[in-house]
Amino acid sequence: MKPIPINTINSPTVILELIYRLKIKDVMSTPLVTADKSATLRSIQLLMRDKNVTGIPIVQGKRLLGLVSMDDIIQALDLGYIEEPAEKHMTRNLTVLEDDMPVSFAITYFDTYPYHRFPVLSKKKELVGMVTTRDISARLLLEINREVDAIERAAAKHISHDDSIVKKQTFTVLRHNFENAGYASTELKKFLKSENIDSAAIRRAAVASYELEINLVVHSEGGTITTEYGDNKLKLTVSDTGPGIPDIDAAMEEGFSTANSWIRSLGFGAGMGLPNVKRVSDEFTITSEMGKGTAIVAVIYLLK
Repeated sequence: MKPIPINTINSPTVILELIYRLKIKDVMSTPLVTADKSATLRSIQLLMRDKNVTGIPIVQGKRLLGLVSMDDIIQALDLGYIEEPAEKHMTRNLTVLEDDMPVSFAITYFDTYPYHRFPVLSKKKELVGMVTTRDISARLLLEINREVDAIERAAAKHISHDDSIVKKQTFTVLRHNFENAGYASTELKKFLKSENIDSAAIRRAAVASYELEINLVVHSEGGTITTEYGDNKLKLTVSDTGPGIPDIDAAMEEGFSTANSWIRSLGFGAGMGLPNVKRVSDEFTITSEMGKGTAIVAVIYLLK
């Protein structure tokens, strides 16, 4: 069973908006309970009991050295080395998250790895927090309650809309700006909800806009995403400044990716972005010229 059963297709729109908008730094646990590498496993066992935690990061200053889990303590008790220092038995090869990643990354990590918690590092590679599924669930519940209150207040007001009015907005997206990734998608979803658009259509628009935005962040030198709403349809137009796609047919295949190892280590570059956009769109076109950039147009028909 998945620890947090959320995905970008079937989950409610409000959940999707939250997991893309919230950053890991918004949900992680702080301040941290830590121990020095010279601390004995016995002392760490007592620390776990006193602080009611099941994992203790081992640090030197703000630098993460390793982690001692409850499983490590149980093994130390069984094998008789509970009085030995943490540095001899701590787990060193850790999977970590960065504090400015979207919460969606943490959900993916919990789905992928058999761990109960992940250390969180800052851009300076300093340990700044820990995140568990309980941290995420608690914050999502709080934010959902706030969203529901806001929706109920909005529903109490009758607002008349003219379908002939076209709303157009252009967002600038910067290369490798992961901290703000998802902003355009979030703003679009807020607007569509205010227009009382069908939830299934909003979900498709959310997937398409987010994937296109992330594609700009990961693969381009920067560009724009323009959203146009009117006549019961949404048009998403993306334009970037390069480097271009050498083989569009290959780029449209699921799993194909040119992302480097650093991008993949952040959880991006799975090769599903463009196929996902095409799948949820009613109309889809893509053109690209090497050295001059790529243009993508996706149209989604909307219902109220």
